[in-house]
Amino acid sequence: MGISRGSGLKDRIGEPIARLSRVTAMDAKVRQKTLRMLSNGVYVLTSRSEDRYGAATVSWVSQVSFKPPLIMVAVRRQSNVFKCLAQSRIAALHIVAVGQHETARRFFFPTRANCTTINGEPFAQGRTAAPILANLPAHVECQVERIVDTEGDHAVVILQVVEAECREPVRPLTIAETPWQYGG
Repeated sequence: MGISRGSGLKDRIGEPIARLSRVTAMDAKVRQKTLRMLSNGVYVLTSRSEDRYGAATVSWVSQVSFKPPLIMVAVRRQSNVFKCLAQSRIAALHIVAVGQHETARRFFFPTRANCTTINGEPFAQGRTAAPILANLPAHVECQVERIVDTEGDHAVVILQVVEAECREPVRPLTIAETPWQYGG
């Protein structure tokens, strides 16, 4: 399964629905403030493709299915982590705990990796060969099920969970508990 591009929404009889982008009355500041109120966790997404590694802090994540266990992650299409997972079809999503702001901040920057660290954080190869960060309390390893091109700056990546590890039960960090803002 590859990248799919939607043809737009259609009503019950198949007629195209007018795009909401034609509405011009929306106040951009109110929209931004409101969208930033959506609850978002803080995660680190990692992937690799042969000898290239990708890692990024992400916050637009949700579980979308029990059977099979699927999650979705919105990933910036120009990022190295997106390029790696699109090619290798593997990724690991790491839970960031409250108090681990500095670890999450390390993945705001371009990926720098060697055989033992990514952006200064130690890692090991997981079951899928995705990089597993040693200092984060829990992660899921995944195979890419589908990549949906949203025609925006992020693609929606549907991931099937194939492995999970919880080293320590923690309270996950949320964007609301950080000085950061992402969204809007």
